[in-house]
Amino acid sequence: MPAAADGTVLAPQAWICRAAPLATISAQAASAGSLAGLSFAAKDNIDAAGWPTTAGCPAFAYTPTASAFVVQKLLDAGAQLAGKTNLDQFACGLNGTRSPFGAVPNAFNPAYVSGGSSSGSAYVVATGQVDFSLGTDTAGSGRVPAGLNNIVGLKPSRGLISARGVVPAAQSVDCVSIFARTVATAVQVLESAVAHDALDPYSRRLTLASEPFAPAFRFGVPATLEFYEDGAAEAAFSEAVARLQSLGGTPVAVDFAPLAQVAALLYESALVAERYTAIRSFFDAHEAEVVEPVRSIIAAGRQYSAADLYEVQTEVKRLGQQVDAMWSCSADGRSEGPPQARPAPCTHERGSEPHAVGSVGANIDVLVVPTAPTHYTIAQMQQDPVVLNRNLGAYTNFVNLLDYAALSVPSAVRADGLPFGITLIAPCGSDWQLADLGQRYHHATGLTQGATGLPLPAMRAIAGLRQPATVRVAVVGAHLSGMPLNTQLTERGAVLAGPAETAPDYRLFALPGTTPPKPGLLRVGAGQGACIALEIWEMPLSAYGSFVALIPAPLGIGTLALRDGSTVQGFVCEPEALNGALDISHLGGWRAYMTSLKTAAA
Repeated sequence: MPAAADGTVLAPQAWICRAAPLATISAQAASAGSLAGLSFAAKDNIDAAGWPTTAGCPAFAYTPTASAFVVQKLLDAGAQLAGKTNLDQFACGLNGTRSPFGAVPNAFNPAYVSGGSSSGSAYVVATGQVDFSLGTDTAGSGRVPAGLNNIVGLKPSRGLISARGVVPAAQSVDCVSIFARTVATAVQVLESAVAHDALDPYSRRLTLASEPFAPAFRFGVPATLEFYEDGAAEAAFSEAVARLQSLGGTPVAVDFAPLAQVAALLYESALVAERYTAIRSFFDAHEAEVVEPVRSIIAAGRQYSAADLYEVQTEVKRLGQQVDAMWSCSADGRSEGPPQARPAPCTHERGSEPHAVGSVGANIDVLVVPTAPTHYTIAQMQQDPVVLNRNLGAYTNFVNLLDYAALSVPSAVRADGLPFGITLIAPCGSDWQLADLGQRYHHATGLTQGATGLPLPAMRAIAGLRQPATVRVAVVGAHLSGMPLNTQLTERGAVLAGPAETAPDYRLFALPGTTPPKPGLLRVGAGQGACIALEIWEMPLSAYGSFVALIPAPLGIGTLALRDGSTVQGFVCEPEALNGALDISHLGGWRAYMTSLKTAAA
C-alpha cells in the first residue's frame, strides 16, 4: 500500500490518507478541551496541515502548511485527526462512486452506494472507525451519506462554520457538515466549531433560536412524494410520519413544487458556473485529469454569462419568497437580530394523513422529507450516473439555496437490511431546535449506532436551548409506552425517564367499563400490597396542567411512594370506584395483565 512523504498510509475507498494508529499520535489526548478523547476524519477537500489535500483528484493535490479554520478549532478542542477521507471528485456528486481512489461502499451492504460526495467521511463514522467526521454540503452531501448509512448528518446554517481552507464546490452555498452516530456528538462538535471568521467572505455572526419547538408542533410533508418505485423507502417514510405524530407533531401537506424548482436550478442553470469558478485555473489546464461525469458538469459552467447568473439568482429569490409563507415564523438567525418567538401552533384534529394545505399559509415549524428517496447499487449508479445521482438529491438540493438548516437522522433499517433516514429542515438559525427534535426522534426509533450494533447512549440536553422546567409523572396503565393513551404524554413533549416500581404498599385493580381499559392504583398500607411496575416520564411543567385536566374521575394525580424510597407524582384512584373491580396486583403491573388477557383469548 503506498505511503505519503511523511509516512502516512494511503488507502483506497473510504480513506485516502490515514494516520498511524491513534495511540502513537495522541498529542491532543491529554488536552482538557471539550472534544478531548474523540477522534475524527476530514473529507479530503478540507485542509489539514501536513496532510495532502486531493479533493479526489491526484493531479490537483497539494500539501497545506495550515489547517482549515474548522480543523484547527477541533484540534484546539482536543480532538485527534485520524485521516482524510474519499469523496466524489471536487465534491461533485451524491453517490460516492465518482473518485479515482475507488467507490466507497455502503456500511450495511457493500454492493450499494454510500452516498456522496462526503462518502468516506460517512463510512468511517458508521463503521465506528472514528467518533465523528467532517464533510461538506452544497447539494446534500452532508445528508445523503448519513441517511444511507444509519448515522446523523448535521448541515448547519450557512456561514455558522467557517469554510476557509476548504476547496469549494460552489462557495456561496457551501457548508462544512458534521457526521456522528448520535445527535449529541454532532452538537458537541458544532459547539466547538462555531466561530465567526473575518477571512471567510461567507462567514456570518448568527443568533440561533434558543426556544425548542413547542411540544405540539406542526411538520410539513410534501403533498406529492416520489420514491422511484421503491416500496421499502415509501413504507419507511410512512412509519416516520407516524413516529413524529407520536412525538406530538401534526403533519401538514405542503406544495413541494416550488422547492423542486429551486432544487433543479442548482445543476440545470447558470448556478453551475460557480462550480467551474471554484477550480477554474486548474480545470482549464488539466481538464483531462477530471473524471466523468464531473468533467462535463463543471465544463458546462463555462457557457453562462453574467446576465444568465443574475437572472437565475432572481428566480431563486422569487421562489424563496413563495415558500417562505409556509413557515410558522419567517424570522431566522441572521445578523439583523434574534429570531422572534414562534406563535403557538394551530391546533387541528390529528389523523393518520397530513392535512391538505398548500405552501402558502401552511404554518409549519419544520419540514420533513426522506433524506434520500431510494437506494441504488454501485453497479446501477455507474451505468446511469447522472439521472440516478439526481434522484438521490430530490429532497436535498434546495436547502442551501434557500438558506435553511437541516439535520438528517436515522429512521429505520428496511426489511432488505438497508438504512433509511429522514431530514428535518427549518429556516436559518434553527440549528439547536432541529437538534432537539432530531435527538428525540432518533432515540424513539430504537436503532443502534451506525453499523456498530451498539445501543444509543442516553440523550443529552441541547445546551443552546433554554431547558423548560419539568415535572416527573408516574404512569401505571393506559399511558404506558405503546399503550393507547401514551400520546397524551408525547404530544406534550414528555420524555420517558425509565421504569420503576411502587413501594410494596399498593394494590392494582382492573376498572370495569373503561375505554380504553384502565387500572386503578390504591395505597393500602405498608407491606400490605405489592410492588407495581410503572414508568416515569419527564414532562414540561408548562404542559402539566393540560395533562392533568384530561384525567377523568375516578382517577387522579397524587404522590406515589417508590420502592427506592423516593416519591413521584402519579396516577391514583378513588377507593369507592374499586368495588367490584378485579384485583390484579399479583401480576405486578398493567402490562402483564394485558398480556394475560391475550394469552387467555388465544
